Amino acid sequence: MALKKEPEKHANHERWLVSYADFITLLFAVFVVLYAMSQTDKAKVEEVIKSIQSSFGMATMGTSPTINVIPSRPNEIIPAIKPDVSVSAIKRFQTGAGRQRAEEKDFRQIKASIEAYLVKQGAQNKVTLDITRRGLIVSLKEAGFFDSGQANIKPAAYELLNTIATAITQYSNPLRIEGHTDNVPINTYQFPSNWELSTARASNALKYLINHFNVEPEKISATGYGEFRPSADNSTPEGRAKNRRVDIVMLSSDGERGEP
Repeated sequence: MALKKEPEKHANHERWLVSYADFITLLFAVFVVLYAMSQTDKAKVEEVIKSIQSSFGMATMGTSPTINVIPSRPNEIIPAIKPDVSVSAIKRFQTGAGRQRAEEKDFRQIKASIEAYLVKQGAQNKVTLDITRRGLIVSLKEAGFFDSGQANIKPAAYELLNTIATAITQYSNPLRIEGHTDNVPINTYQFPSNWELSTARASNALKYLINHFNVEPEKISATGYGEFRPSADNSTPEGRAKNRRVDIVMLSSDGERGEP
């Protein structure tokens, strides 16, 4: 006897809903995972940051850490004299901790670095450098840093001064800021003589280094010599231009012993 043929099943046109439901479920799971990954434990993160800062000697204020690596300064730049200095190292240099004394080989390196920067900027006529028994002498010429008969540092000179200061304040050597003029008399209400002008220029340079580079006040001083310690002959315009200067003296060990 012939078997009874089963009736054909009708096609299920709603099977796509199964695949669609699986897709929606997986998509929901993906977003849940992404959301979970974005929600970090802020308390633990702050604890880790504080621990790292404590290890590197950085201070924190309140519940959120505050890192103040480079102080605000006019027209500031980050010079390329020491390009590989780490953040913690910069902080130590600026707070005076961990700095070493520069000796003759360091003076030569600083001198070469600054001179290379001067050549790059076309500013060789604004600064001269010399190494003597006293130490490294950086001479800031009036034409590059001061207006004639004035003691305020020109804003256009900040960038160059920042580069020089960054190079020399990474060491613990005492600094002497010495103002000089030519022998042309000055007699104004603000500066009755070259003594006042040279002293005011040296004092302004000193305050700039203390305020913007955290130089320790007990390791820096300023004085004015007027026209009485010329470096060139005052009988020529060129010589007088060389004499109008502010010297930043980075004292060597011998130089420091010879200071009062």
